[in-house]
Amino acid sequence: MTTHRKFTSTFKAQVVLEVLSGSKTQADLAREHQIKPDLISRWRRQFLDNAVSLFEHQGVDDAACARIAELERALGRKTMELEIAKKASSISGRLHDVS
Repeated sequence: MTTHRKFTSTFKAQVVLEVLSGSKTQADLAREHQIKPDLISRWRRQFLDNAVSLFEHQGVDDAACARIAELERALGRKTMELEIAKKASSISGRLHDVS
């Protein structure tokens, strides 16, 4: 019984990038790594099909990061307001004790 080799996503990306850059041919890489050329073709197709999604998610991530930054600023303001209110209350309490 033959066992299937597992390839990491990093390895697959390196092989596909070598093919796309033209530094090595698909046949050369297949021989070098002892894999079938059609497997490299499948990886290349998956790579190109999913390349667009990399840039689509960027807008979502930017919006989420902007929202997080906005919420962190609001939290900072509220924390400062609470500290000021605590100090004012403390000072006010001491003034009432003196009178």
